[in-house]
Formats: sequence, C-alpha cells, structure tokens
Amino acid sequence: MLVSVADDAAMMIDTILPRYWKSSIIPKTPVPFIPVPAESLEHVKEVLANLKFDPVIAATVNSLSLPQMMNDIRFLTGEDGKSGIVSRHSFTEGSRTAAEWLRERVDATGAICEFKTFLVGFADNVVCRYSSIVPTNSTVLISGHYDSRGSFGSLRAPGADDDGSGTTGVLSIARAIARRNIKFLSNVELVFFAGEEQGLLGSRAYAKELRDQNATLTMMIQADMTAYHDPEEPLQLGLPETIGSPEVASLVAEIAALYVPELTVGTTRACCSDHQSFHQMGFPATQVFERAGPIIDPMYHNSGDLSDRIGYDFDQLKAIAMVEFAALLHVAGYEI
Repeated sequence: MLVSVADDAAMMIDTILPRYWKSSIIPKTPVPFIPVPAESLEHVKEVLANLKFDPVIAATVNSLSLPQMMNDIRFLTGEDGKSGIVSRHSFTEGSRTAAEWLRERVDATGAICEFKTFLVGFADNVVCRYSSIVPTNSTVLISGHYDSRGSFGSLRAPGADDDGSGTTGVLSIARAIARRNIKFLSNVELVFFAGEEQGLLGSRAYAKELRDQNATLTMMIQADMTAYHDPEEPLQLGLPETIGSPEVASLVAEIAALYVPELTVGTTRACCSDHQSFHQMGFPATQVFERAGPIIDPMYHNSGDLSDRIGYDFDQLKAIAMVEFAALLHVAGYEI
C-alpha cells in the first residue's frame, strides 16, 4: 500500500501499523540494484570447497557464554530493572542508551567503534572494527539491528527476540574475541544497525557508504530473530529462501552441520532484514533466522517481546551465534 504522509509521520508510521506490516520510506532518488559480481563470491566459494572441521574453531565457538547472553538481553530489554530501557525504537532515549552501552562493551574487546549518523533524529549505527594483522582490503561483516518495535498504543518495545537476540549474539562474539585473544587475517566489522524497523534505513546508508568506497566485503551475515521456537519444535536455523547470496547461505548451512549439528537447518521466507541492503549493493550476504519456516513468535512486534517467556530459548540463540562465529573465523582467517 502506497501512502503519502508528512516526513515526520513517515518516520513514525511503524508505531501505528499491525505487527506483520512493515513500513519502508520510498527514497527520494533511485536505489540501484547491483548484482553480486562473480569475483566477489570467489573467496566464499573457496572456503566452501575446502571446508573441514577445525578443532580450534570448535573450542572457540563453544566458549560463548550463555550466562553473559542472559545478562545482556535483560539489560537491552530493561528486564534487569537497572538499565532503564523501556523501548529501543530508533527515536527513543532507550535506543541511545543501548547504542552507547554496545559501543563501550565492544570497544573494550579491542575493536575501534564509532557512531555513524544516517538520518537526523534516528539513533546511530554502531560500527566496530578489528583491523587485520596482515595487509588486506578485505572485510567480513557480522551484524544485528538493535532497534525495536512494540504494540500499537504502547510505549514499551523491549525487543528481546526482534532483535535483541541477534544483537546479543553479535556482542557475545565480540566478548569471545577478547577472551580468546583472536587476531584476524581479514578486517572484521561487528555492526549494530538502527532504523531497521523503519525500512532498513541504517543498513541501507552503511551499505551505500561501503559501495561508494568500493569496499571489498567478502561476506556479510545479518542475525535477526534467533531465540524463539515453538516448544514442540527442535532448535533450528532458517536461511533465506530468496534474498541474499545462495553461496553464503550454503556455507552457513555446512558450517552449522560441522559445529552445531543439533540445529535443524532449513529455509525461510522471512526476509528483508539488513542483509538485503548489502545484497542490493552487490555484496555477498545472507541472514540467520530462528526458524525453518515463517515467523511464529506470538510476540513479534509486540510489547510482550521479553526473554522471560515460554519459547524464548537461549540455547538456540547461542547455537546460531556459534554458527555465525565459526563462519567468521573460516572466512576471515585467524590466529589465537
């Protein structure tokens, strides 16, 4: 549905939409679609062709801390009673509290973090970079969106699953990088996007920035909603059926089978998270999602999206974060 509204209303229209409706602001200038060049996929294909189990990677990804993830989620949702966060909607004070908190914690792991403003009034993207220990222009990017959305008429938007889960998984990777003293043979960026719920605005801006710089991005993985599953269903991982590079999705699936075999891996039509922004700009990208199938979280885009509820499974959150981390280590290369 195409609607003409004032600019300020366009920025907030997501707050009055039914939960399965998503808004996207039509850009004022054309947005190109750049097919992913064959040469951009060469590294991922090479890693996939030579993929084998690495016991060091297995030990490293298993070191992700489940108790720390629980603490981190409870801070982001305000369930800890200490953070003061009521909502992480991109225009709220809570989103700025979360952004500063994320930057401080990833900074402490040895990354260089910065805020990147993309639109006035929005919370910033938080971009954290670990520079390669060898000369290279290549970058691997792992991300989640830290902004959230609640129920119509409610100021509460805790976003424990969407996307506190993906955000916490990325943060857990940063903590493990520091704990294991990992150095990379490629540049690595851990990015926390804002503006996803208003139409991928933060990631769209950053993907365009990297394209304008002619950046060499060898792989991008977006983690969006990784913690919920029906209590009758197994731990699982959904990969995009449509949007993204099949080669990257195949690599993620093979890595899951090697390192986290308890995950049931399949495809999902749930789409359109921040990986889409990078795919449209010609970068190899995919998404990791909580289910091999459609969204079934009853608290999706709801003010009841908390971590303390039936179906919210930290074991699945950790398992999917382990897959992301293993993919990062295989594609970026590492020294410990």
